[in-house]
Formats: sequence, C-alpha cells, structure tokens
Amino acid sequence: MKDIVNHNYHLFIYAVLFLGSLAFSFLINSLFLRFFFTLGIRNTNDGTVIRWGSMSKPAVGGLSFYIVFLLSLATYSVFFNNNDALYNSQFMGFIMAMAIGFLIGLADDAYNTKPVLKFLAQVLCAFSFIFTGTYIDLFDNMILNYLLTIFWVVGIMNSVNMLDNMDGITSTVSLGVIISAVVVITMSNDINNLYLASIIGLSAGQGFLYFNWHPSKMYMGDTGSQFLGVFLAGIGIMFFWNNPYHITESLPIKKILTVAIAFLLPLVDTTVVVVNRISKGKSPFIGGKDHTTHSLAYLGLKDNQVAWVYAAISLISVILVYVLNFLITTWDILYTVIFAGYFLIVLAVFFYTTSRIRVTTKKPAEATPAYSTSHYN
Repeated sequence: MKDIVNHNYHLFIYAVLFLGSLAFSFLINSLFLRFFFTLGIRNTNDGTVIRWGSMSKPAVGGLSFYIVFLLSLATYSVFFNNNDALYNSQFMGFIMAMAIGFLIGLADDAYNTKPVLKFLAQVLCAFSFIFTGTYIDLFDNMILNYLLTIFWVVGIMNSVNMLDNMDGITSTVSLGVIISAVVVITMSNDINNLYLASIIGLSAGQGFLYFNWHPSKMYMGDTGSQFLGVFLAGIGIMFFWNNPYHITESLPIKKILTVAIAFLLPLVDTTVVVVNRISKGKSPFIGGKDHTTHSLAYLGLKDNQVAWVYAAISLISVILVYVLNFLITTWDILYTVIFAGYFLIVLAVFFYTTSRIRVTTKKPAEATPAYSTSHYN
C-alpha cells in the first residue's frame, strides 16, 4: 500500500512539473518572440544556407529548450527535495552531452561554424555518454558497442538537424519519440531521473510547437536541433536500444526494430536524402530542397498538412512501440516481418515521393513555408 501511495505521489509531482514547465516554456518563447526579432537569423547572402521559404524569423527555440530544461531540473531538485540526479553518473553524463550539443548549436547559429567542428562536438557528446556508462549494448565486443554508440549519436544529431526544414516538423517528430519513451517508462512503473528529463523535454517541445506550427513565428535553429538531437539520441540508447522494461526476451532484432519504429521519420528522411544525393553525384552534406517533407509539398500538400502527416505517422510509431514492448509476449518471425515490413513500406513510399521531384516542375503549395539553417540540410 505504501509503495502505491509513493508511486501516485511521484506521478503527481511529475504532473505538476510537466504543467509548470509547459507554462514556463510558453512564457519564455513569448518573451523571446517579443524582444528578439533578429536573434539567430543568419546572413541571407550566406550560400551554405538552404531555405524552403524566403521568410527570416528569429531562431530562438533552442535557447528556450535549454533554459526550460535547466530551470525545471533546478525547480524539481529544490521544491521537491530530490537531489538524486546529482549522484547519478548516467544522468550527469546525459546533462553534459546536452550542454555540449546546445553550445555547438549556439555557436553554429552565431558564427556558422565549420562542419568538422560540429562533427567533433557531436563525437564528444557520444563520449560523454560512453564515459558515464551509457552506450548501446548490442554486441559482445565492447569496441563495437562504443563505435555503434558514436555512430548513433552523431547520426541522430544530424538526422534531427536535417529534418528541421519546415514548420512544425522537427518539433512534432521529436515529441513522438519522447512520448514513446514516456509510455515505455510509465508502463514499467519505474519512475527515475530520465523520466524527469523526458517529461521536461515533452513540456518544452509542446510549448515551442505552439509558436513553430505553420505559419510559424519562430524557429529552433541549430541550437535547438543539436540540443534535441543529443537528447533524443540519449533516450534512444536508454529506453529503446537498451530497453530494460520489455516483457519478452531481449533479442537483437527486437531492439533494432524498436529503434527503427521509434525513430522512423528521422531515419527514413536521412536515408532518402543521402541515397538520392549520392545517386545524383551530389554531396549529402550540401543542403537542398529534396527532403521527404519537401516532396509532399511538391505533390500538393500545404505546410500544415505535411506536419499533420508527420504527426499521424509519429502517433502510429508510439502505438507500435507500445505493442512491441508490452503486448507481444512471445517473439516470432512473423513479428519481424510485420514491423520490418512497415518500416520498409514507409521508406519506399517516401523514396517514391522524392523521385517525383525530379520529374515535376510544380511549385510548392504555399509561397512562404518554413526554413532550414543547417549545413546538413
């Protein structure tokens, strides 16, 4: 009985923290929008910047993410008399990696840093995870696990960065991944520090999405996409790659499929863009309007409709992650075929839609869709 009371008490605390963080996120974004009209707007003559639309807007969402995260964490520690995070090496590594991601993104927004510097910072984020005991545990060989972890962190940070090319897309997709993690932890009844981080990330993302939904009033910039990228990479390792809460045997194929479904849209978009650019003899690191989001706009969808499509796919991913981890009690080859087939179908559909870009001259449905401020887009 006492355990039930304590559990309900913790859920109440997290609910209060979520609502408070959501309100604070809304407030701080409102203030940024009111007072910082040019913060984060790059030189429009910079040839490395590829924008989907012509409108320049303040890119301050990343600042709000980080401020909301730090203040919410401090509030939880002070007002709820819980300092466990200070003695948790994994959680401190998580915070350190996000700080590095935030700083390199901020530097990129302010100074348009060289790609090699951004890459080295992303590798440093991966090492922050590894050195504090957070790494992908898939192989018997630890070197392979470490290399896979570095590849994962760098890949997801760039995938999120690349996906940030239209109003509301990155925010919506990120919320889908975070909600999947929250569902996994909630169903496990294991409330911990990383649950706290997920709740704060969820509230910060929702507060920003209000201002980023089409027609957006602000962008997140590289500050936001790098912060979100390392955040999502971290919870991906802890709750999907190394999910301790599943009720079936921890099979490698199940781990891989859980990750593939939870991160479906970032993985598909990056794969489609990289393959298409390489097949046309172009560098995958040079920006362009050839993303999966762009393809849907070229086929006639409005910007807000593209965002709703991505929101619907994200919701399906949340449901499938729940099914994978809590409804399937005995794993069978049939489940591998079903979930892998779903991933491949989505990938094939988006390959088809992007192929239409090469054979149509139709202009996007709207004249002022959102932006992209990344070298990697």
